[in-house]
Amino acid sequence: MHTSLYFINPKNDFPVYYGAEVFSQLGLKPVSYMADLIGPTIAALAPDSIAVTLCDEHSTPIDFESNADFIGITGKSGQVKRMLEVARRFRQLGKRVIIGGPYATLVPEVVRPYCDILVLGELEAIAEPFFSDLQAGTWQTEYRGEKADLSRSPTPRWDLYRNDRALIGTLQTSRGCPFNCEFCDVIQYVGRKQRHKPIPQVVAELDVLYQQGYRQTFLADDNLTVYRRRAKELLTALRDWNHRQTDGTMLFSTQLSIDIARESEILQLCAEAGVIHVFIGTETPNQASIKESNKQPNSGIDLIAQIQRFLDAGIAVNGTMIVGFDADDATIFQQQYAFAMQTPVPLYALTMLVAPESTPLYERMKNANRLKTTQSEDLVHLSPWMTNIIPKQLSASQLTDGVRWLGNQLYSPAAFEQRVRHFIASYHPPEMTFTTRKTQRSIDLDALKVVHTVARLGEEERTMVFNLIRASGDTAPITQNLVLKMLFQYGQIRYMYQQGQFWDPLLAQQPAPAFVSLPFPQV
Repeated sequence: MHTSLYFINPKNDFPVYYGAEVFSQLGLKPVSYMADLIGPTIAALAPDSIAVTLCDEHSTPIDFESNADFIGITGKSGQVKRMLEVARRFRQLGKRVIIGGPYATLVPEVVRPYCDILVLGELEAIAEPFFSDLQAGTWQTEYRGEKADLSRSPTPRWDLYRNDRALIGTLQTSRGCPFNCEFCDVIQYVGRKQRHKPIPQVVAELDVLYQQGYRQTFLADDNLTVYRRRAKELLTALRDWNHRQTDGTMLFSTQLSIDIARESEILQLCAEAGVIHVFIGTETPNQASIKESNKQPNSGIDLIAQIQRFLDAGIAVNGTMIVGFDADDATIFQQQYAFAMQTPVPLYALTMLVAPESTPLYERMKNANRLKTTQSEDLVHLSPWMTNIIPKQLSASQLTDGVRWLGNQLYSPAAFEQRVRHFIASYHPPEMTFTTRKTQRSIDLDALKVVHTVARLGEEERTMVFNLIRASGDTAPITQNLVLKMLFQYGQIRYMYQQGQFWDPLLAQQPAPAFVSLPFPQV
């Protein structure tokens, strides 16, 4: 007798944060910006005698009439509200609900009342008894998996996933990060000792993604290059694999720390392998804040010079920008803007500092009585422009007004155009031969329609798009490709800002908020 599992990756609680909803607003089919790796991996761990159906709610509506024996739900902190809503509804319908994943592992007491079975940690090591218990009807109320040997993590079942509605494929080659940034909850979940998949296994997974039509893949490692020898072996394998492909180059993006800028050989291997876009936690130019947060790779370096080394190697950079550290006073917003405008980085993810539960920052704020709330249910309902921390040198209104001013300044058409032009002038395309696939997927053509909508946002935006397309017209194809992706992401950000009532073009015409010259309130 077969057992069935309906596995759900719920929408983000603030879907506009990712901007994927812009597709629906254009009358296009819903889209997952990045393919969900968890569902296909769970399906691959399940025996053939368990029928698994996957639902990524970003692209596929949840079927609340599912007749599956078990409903599985996963989620990170930004999905908790929706995750619990979905679990509550299925239990009201009499379904057995399983909840696991990062947030459940970190804060089990929040999700425990909403499920029949709670799975903590990583599933690989306990998959066999777990699924056996489900089939036998002898399941336990809680399972706990330890840090997994990634050689036991199978090739995900991408054949069960809606690949036609995901822009970017996802592949994980390692778990863990050796750094100990105070505000990061990743290491609390996957650990500081990095574990690696065997390289032949990585190549096999790449073959499947390529066959499913992906030509962009996010290497979903917490820090891809932290172990130098391993990184060189992996990148060499990716390069050689890419050279064997005959229907278009697979381009990669990933997450790195800024310290890899000192490793010229690894930067060159990244470019040769097709890793032409990386996300780096630039965070802040305020060195006092870097020290405070224990962001070791960013300490005592020239961030702008290090970023340029990536561009010299043919690798574009997206950065992060956090405000609200204890060392941040009311001048931080102008400092952050001035820093951004000196860099060839068009796109920064701007957020207030937040203390996720289980992090050292959370404990420090809790002990100092500086959390706005200690209720887990309230902490997870934060938008990108909210914080659960009581600032030290800023009032709540100063922080809110300042971050709104900063966001509108960063993404005014003139400022964005200036940074993209800086990127074009500073970027040195890699020597790799970049080819496109013979037949474009419909979802990739839909992404171009998002770029076209940017030009319809206003006269300034139309001029910006025209200028940037013209400026990149005489550059290498890879440069043009990257500029189009930047315009696409700009369209997503503008949609996010407008839907979140964060966008105010008048702010982009104003100097830094007047309070920068006022005394700073002390806590």
